[in-house]
Amino acid sequence: MADQEQRVSPDLPWSVNLFLSMLSFAVDISRRSNITVNRRLMSFFDFKSSPSKKPINGVISSDVTVDATRNLWFRLFTPTVKPEDGTGGADPLPVIVYFHGGGFVFMAANSKVYNDWCQRLAREVRAVFVSVNYRLSPEHRYPSQYEDGIDVLKFIDATLDSSIPVDLNRCFLAGDSAGGNIAHHVAIRANDHEFSKLNVVGLISLQPFFGGEERTEPEKKLVGSPLVSMERADWMWKAFLPEGSDRDHPAVNVFGPRSADLSPVKFPATIVFVGGFDPLKEWQKRYYEGLKKCGKEARLVEYPKAIHSFYAFPEFPESSLLIQEVKNFIGSH
Repeated sequence: MADQEQRVSPDLPWSVNLFLSMLSFAVDISRRSNITVNRRLMSFFDFKSSPSKKPINGVISSDVTVDATRNLWFRLFTPTVKPEDGTGGADPLPVIVYFHGGGFVFMAANSKVYNDWCQRLAREVRAVFVSVNYRLSPEHRYPSQYEDGIDVLKFIDATLDSSIPVDLNRCFLAGDSAGGNIAHHVAIRANDHEFSKLNVVGLISLQPFFGGEERTEPEKKLVGSPLVSMERADWMWKAFLPEGSDRDHPAVNVFGPRSADLSPVKFPATIVFVGGFDPLKEWQKRYYEGLKKCGKEARLVEYPKAIHSFYAFPEFPESSLLIQEVKNFIGSH
């Protein structure tokens, strides 16, 4: 039997395997060689969920428009306060601004997989989640997604009313895959803005999508791993970056040869989650190491048997472990 070094994936539950195979198929048939996307075709596979004013598993949700001209909005997830929660349940909750994954090109805040994931996080972490529906590439390339992210922070700072039980002084940025990349760059932009109430104190980075011109060992060895392939990743970088750019662009290789020094930047405490079967794991570890070298507070959590996007599937024990780590991280900041 092949050992873990020779394998490209752990044994997956059939339901997870089916979902990932379907999603990979949908992505591949929707993207074109000329770096455009068949959105209509993808819509048949990207199932959407509506917000709910009635509690679902202890969480209510609503959609809030930030800028209708660019379809910038977010889905707000708020845990309901139950009598059995005790007096602590009425305390203001931290707010987590979440950026979904999808290679900057696919998915949305109301995609079922992200609606369910943020709903679960809001319930189990006990925080208010703002899931951002940012513009997608290639129709809207770099830096559109970063601009949308900082504009949502400004909007929250200016308009989130007191009827929502949040503590804006405890704001966390979070994101998975491409969303982790966005969260990083939004954190840098937040450093240049003077907020009246909002204070970004932490960053939760779930298998962030970074890279470079170099091919790392995991990228070369984990060929055929679920969801992530270098061909798909290269296509997504081409769809996202300004035309003519390579993967050492500062948006991709954040501690690469053309990136600015992060040392003088006020950057929030960061926790980085890595999976052992993720081809992108070397870049994620370098991200953590780069933060440490710049004197930033950072922690690395690695799950050796985890694939890319494992957190979205409750079937994986690592998903619950990650949520507990997130709870501890938020509680310590």
